[in-house]
Amino acid sequence: MATVILVRHGRTTANASGILAGRTAGVRLDKVGRDQAHRTGERLAAVPLVGVVSSPLERCRQTSRMILDLQAESPIVPVSPIEAGITECDYGLWQGRPLRELATEDLWSVVQTQPSAAIFPGGESLTAMQARSVSAIRRHDAAFEAQHGAGAVWAAVSHGDIIKSILADALGMHLDLFQRIAVGPASISIVRYGSGRPTVFSMNSDAGDLSWLKASDSAEQETVGGGDSRTAPETSHA
Repeated sequence: MATVILVRHGRTTANASGILAGRTAGVRLDKVGRDQAHRTGERLAAVPLVGVVSSPLERCRQTSRMILDLQAESPIVPVSPIEAGITECDYGLWQGRPLRELATEDLWSVVQTQPSAAIFPGGESLTAMQARSVSAIRRHDAAFEAQHGAGAVWAAVSHGDIIKSILADALGMHLDLFQRIAVGPASISIVRYGSGRPTVFSMNSDAGDLSWLKASDSAEQETVGGGDSRTAPETSHA
């Protein structure tokens, strides 16, 4: 089966200022974020990617370009295609406001404790966000596998809440539990989808060797007892 590496963009000026950027135009990586994205690109350089798919927002396109620039050993990698299905949540009237101010809103506690019931004023629901992002990831995953075979490894560069919702789906968790998942700037999470069930190999990783992905195991079921160390990724950093 194919393997998708979920990458969150590096830190932005809005992250550093405590602002909910949402889909605001012109939000770019700051110096810390550029360094984070470069380190992630260096980690992924050990893995011949068959493609990199990006959210349309600038911070993700910046991160994608850094990953692609370091993929010298993978000549089949195309220019990063844009996928609207993994763009940031539409936070509506919350967009552009300070997080400390939003924390005083009644909706804040709903977002934290029952996100499946949260609908942002003038924006979308977290349920709709999860549905369109999971659909987009599964669609691209099937297409890369069909084109490049069961050992295909590709990357999707997106946003914190998007990746958390995709991981919750892969783990079989209700959306109401997705706030238990941490996804830091420029972190990597790894998922394989199979005909039976997804397998989550890593979450919120910011260090470690990824060369084990070169020999991607296409088996759909883990061996009873947990499999062997040849398919084990680096330790996650939550």
